[in-house]
Amino acid sequence: MPPMMSMADDAIDNLFSAPPKLVNVGLESFAEELTAQGVEVVQVDWSPPARGDARLADLLSKLSW
Repeated sequence: MPPMMSMADDAIDNLFSAPPKLVNVGLESFAEELTAQGVEVVQVDWSPPARGDARLADLLSKLSW
């Protein structure tokens, strides 16, 4: 008798049998290259808080909204 497949096994099978769907954070040209190859991509426009300035990010984190 073959072993029973668990829900996790089904999820893994579904993951690898479907075309990839990606979320790209940051560099738009990476998403553009994937889209040109037929990959479904969602582009997220993100940058580090305070443009990466650690001191300014720390000051901003102390503000109460």
